[in-house]
Amino acid sequence: MNRCLRFLVPFVLLGLPVVLVAASPTVNFNRDVRPVLAKHCFTCHGPDENAREAGLRLDTQIGSREDLGGYAAVQPNSVDASELIQRVTSDDADLRMPPADSHPPLTDHEIQLLKEWIAAGGDYETHWAFVAPDSVQVPFDVDDEWSRNAIDRFVRRRMQTADLEPAPRANRAALIRRLYLDLLGLTPTPEAVDRFTQDDDPAAYQRLVDRLLASPDYAERFARPWLDLARYSDTNGYEKDRPRTIWPYRDWVINAIASDMPFDQFTIEQLAGDMLPGATRDQQIATGFNRNTMLNEEGGIDPLEYRFYAMVDRVATVGTVWLGLTTGCAQCHTHKYDPLTHTDYYAMMALLDNANEPEVVVPDAEREAKKRLIESQVDREVDSLVDRFLNRPKTEGDEAVRTAFEAVVLQQREQEELRWQTPRPNELKTTLPRLSVLDDGSILASGDVTKRDVFELTFDLQDLAEPLTALRLTALPHESLPAGGPGMAFYEGRRGDFFLSEINVKANGSPIKLKEGSHSFGKISVGSGNADAGNVFDGDGSTGWSTSGKEGQSNHLVVNFDESVTEGVLKIELVFERHFAAALGHFRIEFASGDKTAQAVLIPGLTLADEGSLRALKRQFVLTSDAMKKHRKPIERLQAEIPEEIRTLGMLEREPADARTTHRHHRGEYLQAKESVAPAVPVVFERIESGSNRAPDRLSFARWLVSDKNVLVGRVSANRAWRHFFGTGIVRTAGDFGTQSEPPSHPRLIDFLDQQLRRGGWSLKRLHREIVLSATYQQRVGHGPESDPGNRLLSRFPYRRLDAERIRDAMLSAADLLTKKWGGPSVYPPQPDAISKMAYGSPAWNTSSGGDRYRRSLYTFSKRTAPFAAFATFDGPSGETCAARRDSSTTPLQALTLMNDAMYLEIAQGLAEATLRDVGSDAAPKTIVQRLFRRLLGRKAEPGEIDALMEFYESQIAHEEPWTLVARALMNTDEAITVP
Repeated sequence: MNRCLRFLVPFVLLGLPVVLVAASPTVNFNRDVRPVLAKHCFTCHGPDENAREAGLRLDTQIGSREDLGGYAAVQPNSVDASELIQRVTSDDADLRMPPADSHPPLTDHEIQLLKEWIAAGGDYETHWAFVAPDSVQVPFDVDDEWSRNAIDRFVRRRMQTADLEPAPRANRAALIRRLYLDLLGLTPTPEAVDRFTQDDDPAAYQRLVDRLLASPDYAERFARPWLDLARYSDTNGYEKDRPRTIWPYRDWVINAIASDMPFDQFTIEQLAGDMLPGATRDQQIATGFNRNTMLNEEGGIDPLEYRFYAMVDRVATVGTVWLGLTTGCAQCHTHKYDPLTHTDYYAMMALLDNANEPEVVVPDAEREAKKRLIESQVDREVDSLVDRFLNRPKTEGDEAVRTAFEAVVLQQREQEELRWQTPRPNELKTTLPRLSVLDDGSILASGDVTKRDVFELTFDLQDLAEPLTALRLTALPHESLPAGGPGMAFYEGRRGDFFLSEINVKANGSPIKLKEGSHSFGKISVGSGNADAGNVFDGDGSTGWSTSGKEGQSNHLVVNFDESVTEGVLKIELVFERHFAAALGHFRIEFASGDKTAQAVLIPGLTLADEGSLRALKRQFVLTSDAMKKHRKPIERLQAEIPEEIRTLGMLEREPADARTTHRHHRGEYLQAKESVAPAVPVVFERIESGSNRAPDRLSFARWLVSDKNVLVGRVSANRAWRHFFGTGIVRTAGDFGTQSEPPSHPRLIDFLDQQLRRGGWSLKRLHREIVLSATYQQRVGHGPESDPGNRLLSRFPYRRLDAERIRDAMLSAADLLTKKWGGPSVYPPQPDAISKMAYGSPAWNTSSGGDRYRRSLYTFSKRTAPFAAFATFDGPSGETCAARRDSSTTPLQALTLMNDAMYLEIAQGLAEATLRDVGSDAAPKTIVQRLFRRLLGRKAEPGEIDALMEFYESQIAHEEPWTLVARALMNTDEAITVP
């Protein structure tokens, strides 16, 4: 190849007009030189100053011009004076770069590129992805007869520069099946195929596209790739991998796509919906995007350490999804290849770091109606028991109950003689959570918790009217706490729980001995028996008080002082120590004065002289007294039927007074927190304008991500859409647009799609429509020609396999088994029992029955440590990390799964039965074969294909269900799992 032609292909990659006889020999830095330097030099001479050798930096012009002991690495226009060339061509092992013991030498071609670049002036350019796209003009000097829209003109120009011609248009049967699979993830019925193939109207294809885009199935199909990015799963991950209620977020995604929510709004609501003015419940649910991180529930872990790892995951995910950069590489050091410093990474973390992680109550009208109905029935039952046992005269069989109630009344009267007061503490100290006093005198904790938290409350008793003799701690529910509280524990099975290990009291610096403890209810932990209230002052941190099992309710603990407190300063220390984070989230502290020993009563503060209070005491007695245990069993059965409140995971920005401080972590280690870092985007980008002199926050960051200041988001999003339909993006490295990425195959086209997406109101549905209406998309399937074996120039429609979920859904729809049901909790299709048994605790896989058994794969329960087997076999993600692009492998296990998996055998049986219903079981075998073929593959079978299937059928006719076996064999064809 002569020098003139050698550089033809790189110019083609830039999408510039190229004429063979006038091709420029000029070397382009971004296209030709940067990849060489990035591959061989940036590790030691790139952005990371801590790893930089000899103080030499080759990723910027300034660094390469620095004097190196009298030598210049790059001397413009002088190859011989440039130390870079001397080093890469040296035969001396001590001088040659890169070092021979760690890296292969540059090729002759790479060296020649460097020489020509230096000879031409050695100019540097900013990496293309960090430069805002200029105004792109659609090329009209191309073959107009083939092109159907602007997309085709860009693609056609690229073909022409490589002397390629487009493939013929696919036949109509292939096109309708292609559209159904790509837009809906389903198979068209034979009748739908016939209607389309017989419609001669030139607008028939466009009408079909518009009809499919309006289908609810479109939203369910495109929710799945977004959930890959969101690392969606129905479990927490790590060892225990317990279930979590996150499906409301999944349903939010489906609804957002169905309504064609603009991508900028789609972004903002997921990253900061809770911070929007008047945030709706749906916008709060949307913030589940960042709650999809894994949660470690092992007993020995530090919850703050794993919160740090969750933040690491969030920074990496946001970087992948909206920047298309490998931001995670900067966790431990400055990025080796891209302009992302170590500090930039933690500045991005600071933008996301200032949030609490509450649960969001999901409204459910059906549940609320059922709850109200049951509660009214409970009220009637309670009133009936009160009337029978406590209002009527004693009967012989009821004497024990009445005696027990009289004892309760006596105790209540004695406690009425005590005078309780709720002073406001004048000082609050904690190890970590933030305490605030509410208007009613109760104390609310917020923020982070650890496995050992200590609350210290100081009360000024200078104006004390009477000596204090006892303390009452009431654990109270609160909507901000997990499961409504009263505790801050956020683990499954302990959500809303707490564990108070010790109460220590000091008056004027001297310890006060505690005695005679009691409580309204108490447990040590889940499943254990009643706890002794004295545990809180026994000096043993492993014992204590909890109200596990009574989340969302109030209960109290009372302890008496061995000596009364008359004046001065009283300090109360509450110690929460357990193998899980278990601080108390909402509580009230009261002090008693009087001669009586304070005891826990059914209803603190109740006055029996009031008729309403007496009635409340009777009801509480019926509901809690051991004397009524056997009589209230019908009530307990009713209460067990009350559906649980649906709570999902969301975000809630902290108040400024409670703001977190984010630190840079040396080498990415949790325990090596260094200087604090202010929230900001990487310095390579335009900074966030937050306004009003406020520091940038999560909301301003979300808005910045979809603004013109982020030059990457439009390209990344358009590239992702392109990959959905062609299998490979215009930039092949879907999650990496940095300097190590492959250059775009159609640079001007990706910039055009970026602009169209932004100017078109960020409508992804509109972008999808333009892509599938293009002639490029409608070409016949084929492998790339010899000059373009990877088919990057798209002179053929690319051959590609369906992803795991679409394989199952397409076959379910072909078999007329698919259940069309929108949203709701995840379901359990059939799979081998051994899959889930391998996970921690050997959980059962309770296979769904009825219609849930055949719901879309989007709704299949996703367990991180034991992914659904049939999906994992076809490269489905586990949900542990953000998946920007799925692999597409071909393995023997895939064929074995389609042949033998119980789920696919069931589908094969359904496909055979549906076919026989269509044509009748007494139809000719060839008629059955043709209908079976069309149900699954859409098109009509060729005579040879019918003959082959007939031969197989005849070989299986002795079996009980020969048509099921034929269906199974057809499901195993390559065509059944690929896009036509």
